[in-house]
Amino acid sequence: MFKKICLWLIVIGALNLGFFGIFSFDVIAWICGGAAMVIARIIYTVIGIAALGYIVNCLIDKRHKT
Repeated sequence: MFKKICLWLIVIGALNLGFFGIFSFDVIAWICGGAAMVIARIIYTVIGIAALGYIVNCLIDKRHKT
């Protein structure tokens, strides 16, 4: 369950980065009223933590399989 939640958050973050890279449009900032808004920063932080958690979880799984 943890990996699925993390993966969905990573996908949301990746799509946001894709929109920003192609269209210079930050979807999360638009929804939250600006990138400097507290809620936007919380969402960015949660997505970053999810990515780190997913990486660590994958490394632990890989270590146990070998």
